[in-house]
Amino acid sequence: MNHGICGLSAVPVRAEPTDRAELVTELLFGECYTVLQTQGSWLRMEAAADNYLGWIDAKQHQPVSPSYFAAWRAQDHPRVLDVVQVVSSAERRQPITLGCRLPFFDGMTLQLGDDNPLFFNGTATNLAQCSLPERQLVVLRKMGQQFLKAPYVWGGKNIFGVDCSGLTQTLFGLVGMQLPRDARQQIALGEPVDFVTQAQPGDLAFFDNADGAIVHVGLVLDDGFILHASGEVRLDPLDHHGIFDRERQKYSHKLRLIKRLL
Repeated sequence: MNHGICGLSAVPVRAEPTDRAELVTELLFGECYTVLQTQGSWLRMEAAADNYLGWIDAKQHQPVSPSYFAAWRAQDHPRVLDVVQVVSSAERRQPITLGCRLPFFDGMTLQLGDDNPLFFNGTATNLAQCSLPERQLVVLRKMGQQFLKAPYVWGGKNIFGVDCSGLTQTLFGLVGMQLPRDARQQIALGEPVDFVTQAQPGDLAFFDNADGAIVHVGLVLDDGFILHASGEVRLDPLDHHGIFDRERQKYSHKLRLIKRLL
């Protein structure tokens, strides 16, 4: 079985093997995957972190050895905390963004597949502190603010285009928690919070449509506000009805459930 790693800042993952197909998610730099099928110049892959399925352009595929893939899966990897940073070598220099993984990072270099090491001189998560609840909340608050005004892009996971569940998945990844990709999957995690007045910063709030399907998720922050991606990443008031859009003076999303993961 063939494996690969995302060697670009982000690689689009599509529902069908064509550039015209729906963007269902993205692979971010440093993220491994398994190739399941080849069709023309497209590869059907399964993301190693969240088991999401989709098609990537073979030109954006960077193969890795089975031993590298196994080692990658066996441990957590630090994440980038800068909005934009650079990894480099004597022959290579490229941008990466907030939330990207730094495989096998030793404080100076990382190992992207079986290539030569790449240098990274930016800020990264401290894996030893990821399990500390007080540190987790600090990171969620601070990094959530960095995403403000990022444009909404269906299927996006990076700071230059992100959807609601891509935002929460990326933010929780910064505190060492791997969430499923979609809001309807994320709602299965954590413990229910009975009343919105009992919600705490770091909780996830979920919202449904008229048919009762979960269609939106956001991160509860301080003072009754929620960080979520709707048109752009924004902060809006949250109450027992849902999210209130102050610009349009109406509720934009109907609250279904709040879950506590931290």
